[in-house]
Amino acid sequence: MDTRKVAALAALLADDTRAAVCLALLDGRAWTAGELARHARVAPSTASEHLGKLVAGGLLAEERQGRHRYVRLAGDRAARLVEELASYAAPGEEPPGTLRAASARTAMARGRTCYDHLAGRLGITITEAMTVRGLLRQDTGFALTDDGLDWFGTAGMTLPLGGRRPLARACLDWTERRPHLAGAAGAELCRHALAVGWCERIGSERAVRVTPGGVRALGDLLGITAEALA
Repeated sequence: MDTRKVAALAALLADDTRAAVCLALLDGRAWTAGELARHARVAPSTASEHLGKLVAGGLLAEERQGRHRYVRLAGDRAARLVEELASYAAPGEEPPGTLRAASARTAMARGRTCYDHLAGRLGITITEAMTVRGLLRQDTGFALTDDGLDWFGTAGMTLPLGGRRPLARACLDWTERRPHLAGAAGAELCRHALAVGWCERIGSERAVRVTPGGVRALGDLLGITAEALA
C-alpha cells in the first residue's frame, strides 16, 4: 500500500471547509460552488479552491451545465468513506449551541438521506421492519430474500440487474449506532420514497420527514405504525 496516497486522502478531509462540503454533499444532490460557499460560510474563491482539490483527489465529480458548475460526491465509495468518518467522529460530538442547531440535529436524527439511501430513525425503522417480515436478512450480512426481491416489484420499485454495486449493504447509522439498508436496494427505496411523496426534504440539510401518504404506504407495505414514524 502506498502510504503517501493514504496520507494525501486523509489530508483532503483534514480541513473544516472541505469536510463541511463533503458532509453537505451526502444529500446525494449536485450543488453549485456558490451554494457550497454559503453553506461552508466561506468566500466563493475559497470554496472554488477547495472544490478543485477535492475533484483532483477523486472525492468529488464535476458537472457543467451552461455557465453553471456543479459538484457531487464521486460515487458510492466516496459517500461511504465520508459517512463512516462521520459515524466514527459522532460519539465525541459537542452539544449544539443554539436552538436552531438543536432542532436541525433532531430532524437529522429522525430521518435523513445518507448519500442516496434513508438513514436516521426512519432508515433504521424501515430496515428492521423489512427484517422482521423476512424481506431482508442480517444474520450473514445484508441480503434481500426472494420475498424481498418480490416486495420491491410489488411496491412499484425496479432493482438493477447486475452491476458492480451490491444490491444490499449495511451502513452504520451515526445517530442510531445500528445498520440501515444501503446499496442499490437502499438507493431505489429512497428514490421511490421521494418521487412518490412518501417522504419529503425539509430545510437545507439532508433531513427528510414522512408525509401522511408515506405513513399509510409504509403501514400497508411493512406494517410500520404511525407512532414509529412520528
